[in-house]
Amino acid sequence: MRIHCIGGGPGNLYFSILMKKRFPGHEIVVSERNRADDTFGFGVVFSKETLGGLEQADAESYRAIEQSFSYWDDIDTFIHGECVRTTGHGFCGLSRKRLLQILQQRASSLGVRIEYEREVAHTSELKGFDLIVACDGVNSRIRDERKADFKPSIEWGKCRFSWLGTTLPLEAFTFFYRESEHGLFQIHSYPFEKGTSTFIVECHEDTWQRAGLDKASETETVAYVTKLFQAELKGHPLLANRSIWRSFPTISNANWRSGNVVLMGDAAHTAHFSIGSGTKLAMEDSIALASVFARQGESDVEAAIDTYDRERRPEVERLQKTAAVSRQWYENTRRYLKQSPLQFTFNQTTRSKRITWDNLEKRDPQFVARMRDGFAESAGAPRQSDGRTPVPAFTPFRLRALTLPNRVVVSPMCMYSAVDGMPNDWHLVHLGSRAVGGAGLVITEMTDVSAEGRITPGCAGLYRDDHIAAWRRIVDFVHHNSAAKIGIQLAHAGRKGSCELPWIRGYDVPLESGGWQVIGPSAIPYSKAMPVPRAMERRDMEQVRDAFVAATRRAIACGFDLIELHMAHGYLLSSFISPVSNQRTDEYGGSLANRMRFPLEVLDAVRKEWPADRPLAVRISASDWRDDGLTGEESVQLSIWLKEHGCDVIDVSAGQTSDEARPVYGRMFQVPFSDRIRHEAGIPTMTVGAIQDIDQVNTIVSTGRADLCVLARPHLSDPYLTQHAAVKYGFVDHPWPKQYLAVRPFRGPNVG
Repeated sequence: MRIHCIGGGPGNLYFSILMKKRFPGHEIVVSERNRADDTFGFGVVFSKETLGGLEQADAESYRAIEQSFSYWDDIDTFIHGECVRTTGHGFCGLSRKRLLQILQQRASSLGVRIEYEREVAHTSELKGFDLIVACDGVNSRIRDERKADFKPSIEWGKCRFSWLGTTLPLEAFTFFYRESEHGLFQIHSYPFEKGTSTFIVECHEDTWQRAGLDKASETETVAYVTKLFQAELKGHPLLANRSIWRSFPTISNANWRSGNVVLMGDAAHTAHFSIGSGTKLAMEDSIALASVFARQGESDVEAAIDTYDRERRPEVERLQKTAAVSRQWYENTRRYLKQSPLQFTFNQTTRSKRITWDNLEKRDPQFVARMRDGFAESAGAPRQSDGRTPVPAFTPFRLRALTLPNRVVVSPMCMYSAVDGMPNDWHLVHLGSRAVGGAGLVITEMTDVSAEGRITPGCAGLYRDDHIAAWRRIVDFVHHNSAAKIGIQLAHAGRKGSCELPWIRGYDVPLESGGWQVIGPSAIPYSKAMPVPRAMERRDMEQVRDAFVAATRRAIACGFDLIELHMAHGYLLSSFISPVSNQRTDEYGGSLANRMRFPLEVLDAVRKEWPADRPLAVRISASDWRDDGLTGEESVQLSIWLKEHGCDVIDVSAGQTSDEARPVYGRMFQVPFSDRIRHEAGIPTMTVGAIQDIDQVNTIVSTGRADLCVLARPHLSDPYLTQHAAVKYGFVDHPWPKQYLAVRPFRGPNVG
């Protein structure tokens, strides 16, 4: 078998080593456009987890690499004149040039032919080779040559960065943050060999332009950064090595194979440098591709590449998602500058979701203990009866005169079990058990303000006076048997109404009989299968507004602690907000201000009726997950308006406004919307979206990404989720029902 590897970086060198070890008779050529000793950048970083894979793949090269490593466990964050250290992270680094030398020597010793200063401009130059590995970097010529097959896409970051070095000795992964007259600059730095450290400077594109760095030479860049970080550099010089300013490109390809050509490393995919190195990814690619050939043999090259693509891609895509979240955090660092150095550091450390509260506590229990004490103090949480402070999830939160005992919220979840809007024993048990289970706030399912405002005939309502007694029974149970507070979510389904119960024929399926006329801002159906709504006239708006007011009066009579207006998920008020569903040409359509006119009218009417000492929440869809939908800037602006009109907390969700939405799922995937709104609109938020446990609640709340966490599916599988978490985190003062005191694992107060 004849193999040609285009690009002489660590990825291809390592692949050639692994293949030559497994198949000594193969002819393997590595072509490199630069000279042998040319390298750009400074150090590379590996985690301890990566090292095990390298050792297993080729022990000989690993031993040589290991001898050159610098090791450290700590991360130092310099912010607001303080240094906060966390430990237990496990990093190692070495010079990129030294890594190349080790791999070059190892490959040559095995019989790999390395051709320096050879530029392969086109794969047609490589006829007769059975396998061509294109690991030729971010600006891959081979990827561009065959882009019709690879189908590449590039998403550019919003920051600019320059890769520098310094002789400043460092003991840890070190972050420096400094504001200049032009804006915030941040440094990612780490040691990689004695006397030399990597020193990456990064700033938002706006800052970069204001500082004139868009026109700066390499020498001028070094001078600017040296002056700005004079105190941090302590007289040590900065080193340049083609240290141009760049935007980070997140590269992905629909396919990694074109015939017998395979992409690897940065040519195939990139992940922001804040979560690791491209070198690490490329070498792991090499291990994966070589292992496929070791298993399947070399008889069918294209089948082997396809197997590699299928097996390797999920891990790469997970890492790219993680890297995207990390990159976005650094693009928005200014958002967090008002946080204390301790909270800022915790926020930075957990930014990518790979590290959470529990994970960091295992790494550095002293740091997390400081964080727990600091957050409890800021939240006004008293020490427990055993003298300890509670974890963030068990700190109280106040909204107007209402104090929630903890930060866990049971999400509104439609049960589709009411009869003509009337709640029954199912609702009592469903909501009552979650309240007894320890959540701080329980919110009813979407409760409709009119019969025509229901999604299905089984939806709950508060549109008749005889509904009051049934809801009052549930509210009284919650208040008498738990410390939880209870809120009601009021809504109108709009164009998503008149549907079957979901367990009959699925979700969003119109009723075959007994349906009703649906309404919306425009005559645009939610999907092709759904009925076309009647475009609302002014009298329709007045009727809907008055129905919300009447339901609010009934909610007062029921004794609810909080009202949440449902302006999300494509229901009536949401459909006014989204440009996808609102295409009116009058004063209720067009601009965001016009699209918000009717929802704000409803909010004003409800707020006027709702007691002044009780909080009012609004659930919104902060994104339509469509390019032509609501923008991030608009979601912030509408949140500001909601706050100005009397909203106390925004329940930040996203999507479900269009059947053509393309959400990007993952753990805590909607938290960034809450994070942005909380900081930029200056209003408390509740966050949703695949929040799985109290570990994640602790992480989200303590970093200031939200004030409350709303969990749905976890509460379906475990109504006593919060009680169990109180035991896990040693919250001895968590209230227990007196009926359950026999199984209480520690002494503490009870409800009775």
